[in-house]
Amino acid sequence: MPTTTSRAHVALRESILRGELVPGAHLGEVEIADRLGVSRTPVREALSRLAAEGLVEVLPHRGARVVSFSTADLDGIFDVRLALEPQATGRAAARVTAADLDALDDLAHRMVAVGAPGPEQDLDALVPLNRDFHARLLDVADAPALSTALANVVHTPVVLRTFHAYDAASLARSLAHHVEMVAALRVGDADWASAVMRSHIGNARAVMVTR
Repeated sequence: MPTTTSRAHVALRESILRGELVPGAHLGEVEIADRLGVSRTPVREALSRLAAEGLVEVLPHRGARVVSFSTADLDGIFDVRLALEPQATGRAAARVTAADLDALDDLAHRMVAVGAPGPEQDLDALVPLNRDFHARLLDVADAPALSTALANVVHTPVVLRTFHAYDAASLARSLAHHVEMVAALRVGDADWASAVMRSHIGNARAVMVTR
């Protein structure tokens, strides 16, 4: 049976991901405890968990608030991704091994399975699979400088919110991109692989950056 802390954590997390608690919103322990019908202790513990996930930031003497990324922040993130990830994906086409292709193909199809519409859909499960897919691509590309630069801009909260913000068509495109990237890598076509990655990032950007 879920603990009070777990229930508070799930309730707050879902409110953040659904946009009910908007970026920058103050998260007062007393108000949240009253709304959820629990004491302040499980709320405090739930906020700590959310901070560890990167969805909440706890500020000294000011309490907690939902992490926010401005349009400029998101633009910067996607600019860097567009500059670096297609390049890395193209490099991977000349270096990928059969074992790499098997691993990437498995991750791509697992994402399609867990992201498919229906009662079994699990958007949260997409995040580690997506992370492992992109990390494997960077490993294959063997470009430490690109990997370091991307690690500084690819934030888990942004990725998590992106999956929850997708409509059905955008999510289907995103998942199909992973499968198509593997197909391009399998035939060693760097231009094709790079182009799919550009489309993949553009699809996410269209959802996350409102102008």
